[in-house]
Amino acid sequence: MARAFAKIAFTPNVQAAQARMGSRDAYRSTELGEPEIVELGPYEVAFIGDRDSFYQGTVGESGWPYVQHRGGPTGFLKVLDARTIGYADFSGNRQYISVGNLDGDDRVSLFLMDYPGQRRLKIWGRARLIDEDTQPALIARLESPDYRARVERGVLITVEAFDWNCPKYITPRFTESEVRHLVSGRHQEDSKSEPRSPDQDEIGVGPLKLDVTGMRQMTPTVRAYELRAQDWSDLPPVTAGTHLSVPVRLPDGSIVTRQYSLATHPHRRDMYEIAVLREDDGRGGSAAIHASWQIGTRLALDHPVNQFPLHEDERHSVLIAGGIGITPIKAMAQELKVRGGTFELHYSGRTPADMAYRDRLAIEFPLQLHLYFTRATGGKRIDLPSIMRAAPPDALFYVCGPGPLIEATKATARELGISAERVQYESFE
Repeated sequence: MARAFAKIAFTPNVQAAQARMGSRDAYRSTELGEPEIVELGPYEVAFIGDRDSFYQGTVGESGWPYVQHRGGPTGFLKVLDARTIGYADFSGNRQYISVGNLDGDDRVSLFLMDYPGQRRLKIWGRARLIDEDTQPALIARLESPDYRARVERGVLITVEAFDWNCPKYITPRFTESEVRHLVSGRHQEDSKSEPRSPDQDEIGVGPLKLDVTGMRQMTPTVRAYELRAQDWSDLPPVTAGTHLSVPVRLPDGSIVTRQYSLATHPHRRDMYEIAVLREDDGRGGSAAIHASWQIGTRLALDHPVNQFPLHEDERHSVLIAGGIGITPIKAMAQELKVRGGTFELHYSGRTPADMAYRDRLAIEFPLQLHLYFTRATGGKRIDLPSIMRAAPPDALFYVCGPGPLIEATKATARELGISAERVQYESFE
């Protein structure tokens, strides 16, 4: 979460509510330092350009908020520069509630929804109204070429802050065209008369048959994939720390195998979820998944395996994750919560925007979660000696992430006299 958004949203009353509900410590670090320069990045620009509707909130003189749905052709909300978005406003029911509200208070809040992908982007800004008589060039930039209704005015919004919301509780919904496309693709796949391309074939040769049934863009480079049985029956039970050996078809047609930890709550039986970090300079597996997996992609793989198991007794757990290494650690935290075990979760990433599951973890584990940032201005870096020194004498340590984080954890354990048996690790490299 960006500091600019936290400084706007986390008013004293909000902070007090967070303190009462136990999430204050988890969010406190997002407010440290001066507000950064707010600019929409390539990921936000692409997301905005793909929307055909959004929700807009304004506030009237009575103090009551007013939420309005705005819709149009895909891309009608336009990004004019890194800090400015705008749209052409057409004649509607002529109540002019939003127009009147903006005349008195230029603050505006936008919710942009991607229901199929279970993503939502919140934008706060300041709006101003323009008309064709005084600013025809700007109005022309806001018009959509294929939508020729008369533009009553233009709305320009200077972005003050934005934030990506946790995908939890977003029910996937599909437009008529999206459903038609998915159904058409399935019919073509099932047709005996139509030739099948390699991308439509089942990938792999294992006994466990899974379909990709959902995709969620969690960060600019991390995408989560929901996998279900092809007949939607229950899947084999798993434990925290389990991974799947996933078959991947590379661009040259060859099939390789990559291991991905299950991020799913270990008590779920209806689906598995993996989160894949796209590494453009890697061995090609993650990039191939991002480029080719779609809703309906079929996989045949081996059954899940756990080589990073969680202990079963009541000893305290110290969970340490770096980057995409959060995937098995998340499942461990969820299992420990179900058991009623004591634990702490330390999660380090480059910036808040790069950390998959960050918002969800803050909600689910407000007292246990500690966040660290290696590249965020004013961010707090993880201090392994302090963390490990403060742990109970019989605590167990679980670490997953890049090699340097694992080696630093092992070295710190040796320096503090912590036996190697108490430090369990798994590298995602």
